[in-house]
Amino acid sequence: MANDEFDALNALEREAKEYDKDAEIDRILKAFKLDAYAVLDLQPGVPDSDIKITYRKKSLLIHPDKTKNPQAPEAFDRLKKAESALMDEKQRTHLDECISDARQLLIRQKKITVDDEELKTDEFLKEWRRKTVEVLIDAEARRRRQMKAQMQEEGREQAKEDAELAERKRKRDHEKDWEQTREKRIGSWRDFQKGEAKKKEGLKKKKVKVLG
Repeated sequence: MANDEFDALNALEREAKEYDKDAEIDRILKAFKLDAYAVLDLQPGVPDSDIKITYRKKSLLIHPDKTKNPQAPEAFDRLKKAESALMDEKQRTHLDECISDARQLLIRQKKITVDDEELKTDEFLKEWRRKTVEVLIDAEARRRRQMKAQMQEEGREQAKEDAELAERKRKRDHEKDWEQTREKRIGSWRDFQKGEAKKKEGLKKKKVKVLG
């Protein structure tokens, strides 16, 4: 094979690889990011080993150091978050429950049974995915409301605590000032008493003079 032909084939292979990378980056960014299965292009219920293998393959494919695509860093970040979510038992359980809830809601809406043939159709699977998105959005909105309420409650508790601390500081400062001015007050009281004693003494002398 001539060198020119060999070079042309290599160029085509490089282009094909870049196309694969761009296509995967585009797919990841278009996937619903609250659904980690969708981001990794996996079906619910897969074993942990499949999650790890899929993540490794895709992360190597779209790694920002191996492609010039400017969206690679964002796609890579989403991929990593999806893998972390599925490897976290609590997060994965929550996702699985939302997916199951979406299926049950759809079955009830359609008024069909769990063994209905419709459940095996591509159309049902598409509707299930759409319903899963709705359920996940509702769950996320609920989580954010709960977080906001918790933060507000924590803010109120913090404000109450700050007020109590400020009141205790005010009392300490007041007691400190009272103690620091104690000698001055005692001195003033002594001076007052001395003044009163002198007045009384002066009155006594006047009385004596008058009587004499």
